[in-house]
Amino acid sequence: MPSGAVRLGLIGDNIARSQSPRLHELAGRLCGLEVTYERLVPADMGRSFEAVFETCRGEGFRGINITYPYKEKVTNYLTVPDRAIAAIGACNTVLFGKGGPTGYNTDYTGFMAAFRAAFGNAPPGKVAMAGGGGVGKAVAFGLAGLGCQELVVYDTSPERVTPLLDALGQAGFSLEVRMASSIEEAAEEADGLVNCTPLGMVGYPGSAIPASIIGKQRWAFDAVYTPVDTEFLNECRRAGLEVVSGYELFFHQGVDAFRLFTGIEVDTAKLRRELRRCEEMEA
Repeated sequence: MPSGAVRLGLIGDNIARSQSPRLHELAGRLCGLEVTYERLVPADMGRSFEAVFETCRGEGFRGINITYPYKEKVTNYLTVPDRAIAAIGACNTVLFGKGGPTGYNTDYTGFMAAFRAAFGNAPPGKVAMAGGGGVGKAVAFGLAGLGCQELVVYDTSPERVTPLLDALGQAGFSLEVRMASSIEEAAEEADGLVNCTPLGMVGYPGSAIPASIIGKQRWAFDAVYTPVDTEFLNECRRAGLEVVSGYELFFHQGVDAFRLFTGIEVDTAKLRRELRRCEEMEA
């Protein structure tokens, strides 16, 4: 068990409502640890991402989480020991140690845990995904690990998708992957719909997947969790799809990150209850 206070943080834009500080501080309390967790927004601090990252490394942080839009950029400053995560090319969790900063991707592991918690061992089938950036890469690798049959990706910046398709191919997954010219094309025969864009997040209104193409699928997932009930997921519920919210990804990736930061397994049932109790007190 770590001795002394465990100092953690989150670097990202638009993170004022992030619940990561609460999750990690509550997890620490349940495990008998003093945990502090700071929100670090480079623009608000008047500093570059690189400068904030170096401050964390030099000022006693045990580790940090990384979120939009820095998950790919941070890999330039890390050693990434896991070959699959290196292939993803994006990290959301960093540990500082004597050997230098080490990168992990608990979006990848957390998505698989969230999907299995919702659907058991059922395979994802054919999936249409909007967004091929940092979280999109992690979710795509998670889908591959879950036995996805076919993944069709659409991004408004097509150049973001090609590296994702190449990385999946190089990793040796057997699923069929391709890029679509529109989300409508991607969703034509999909069993699942996935949003991995920031659309729907506080400050980024709207939906990357229009309501007109929702209804023929079985399930949907939205990586956005602030708010939990996004426009996209609300449309999916109205159409009768089973949904996995971004909150479930947030919860499971947070549990995985806490394990990396501390070496301790938190009681997930107790943590979920404590998080719910705090949310109810604020309501």
